Amino acid sequence: MEAFAHAGGTGWVGIMNPSSEGALSVRVAVITGGGTGIGAASARRLAAEGCHVVLVGRRRDVLDATAVDVRAGGSAATVLPADVSDPDAVQALADELAREFGSIDVLVNNAGAPASPEGVGLRALSEAWLTTYQVNTVSAVLMTTALEPYLRDGAGRVVVVGSRAAATGAATASYTAAKAALEGWVRATAARLGPRGITVNVVAPGFTEDTELTVGRISTERRAKILASVTLGRPGRPDEIAAAIAFLAAPDGGYVTGEVIAVDGGYSPWRGPST
Repeated sequence: MEAFAHAGGTGWVGIMNPSSEGALSVRVAVITGGGTGIGAASARRLAAEGCHVVLVGRRRDVLDATAVDVRAGGSAATVLPADVSDPDAVQALADELAREFGSIDVLVNNAGAPASPEGVGLRALSEAWLTTYQVNTVSAVLMTTALEPYLRDGAGRVVVVGSRAAATGAATASYTAAKAALEGWVRATAARLGPRGITVNVVAPGFTEDTELTVGRISTERRAKILASVTLGRPGRPDEIAAAIAFLAAPDGGYVTGEVIAVDGGYSPWRGPST
């Protein structure tokens, strides 16, 4: 693991292992897919609220860029590149986090993306569905299970970034199904971890710009059609999704668990024209 950053001008000189004697009282927040979009916005928001953020993802370059941004704001960030859909990589990551921090306060399972069939036929379709499920659903299961022993009793927070597509069907069938599966898993996991005082929730964004799911992927016509079904008439921003994540991750969100919080501007694909 890289050395902990020093936040210039704030007097912050590092973080001690929370399990060690004399540990500093700093909340540790692990964010998957932390290099871009909602993940990066969540990192900045949680860091601003006093967390030491650990940025996880496959691409070190975007993780490093977000870490630089966080540190420029006077907060602490650690970069740990890993493929969170790979069980071995997740176990290695969990072991490293346990050694360096001892306990984890917040886990934001944000990593996810759709996969399109590479070719034609049932085999290509099957592979695309399995990849989508692995990246969006299994990754959250692996991360949460691996870090579960280190989540702080009475204060641990798990937030999963889902999608309003799970309820509306407004995405590819495989992505919609993967995000819907997350919601059922979150309810079961919230019931299991509740006795430890750990909350588990879903934040389900609607159409959000400036993410890797939207930049360069949405035509002008498609964008207009989507916004016609949004009550507020505009797309969401990553920082608005991050605000909901931050609430659920904070002590004030400690009595909300097993829930799906839609942050979508009032999106409904079935909404007709007002009369």
